[in-house]
Amino acid sequence: MAKDLSNEAGLEFVRARTLGKLADTMGITCSEFSADRVVAHMPVEGNTQPVGLLHGGANVVLGETLGSMHANFIAPEGHIAVGVDINATHSGSAASGTVTAVCTPIHVGKSTTVHEIIITRDSDGKRCSTVRITNFYKRLDPNDPLLKLAEAAKRAA
Repeated sequence: MAKDLSNEAGLEFVRARTLGKLADTMGITCSEFSADRVVAHMPVEGNTQPVGLLHGGANVVLGETLGSMHANFIAPEGHIAVGVDINATHSGSAASGTVTAVCTPIHVGKSTTVHEIIITRDSDGKRCSTVRITNFYKRLDPNDPLLKLAEAAKRAA
């Protein structure tokens, strides 16, 4: 039976697994999650640097959260995705409101995935940051507790 990669299955995958404590603390919420893309939102308030602008590191956290979750969602059976590279180009910022991130896979191979995450201000659609993350698919021993946790989350989806 083929893996269900629909938006409903993706959102259930996120609900069953959560985005993680850091993402929860930063207020990251997911509105779309499918084989083709992930869409999430993050408030600027609470995620700023000392001068009041959205912290560049917050963009990186948002990008890594989405890229890693998506890589694990589409991971081959018996594998987990682990990040091996991430970079960000900040081309704008935000001082208030919310930003939206759209994550798309730009390479899905047998052993690696590359995702591009474009983060824009909701107020005017201007791009704040472009994040790119590469994940490696690590094969886990069938008795590894981490694999059992990952597989349980996939089954719950």
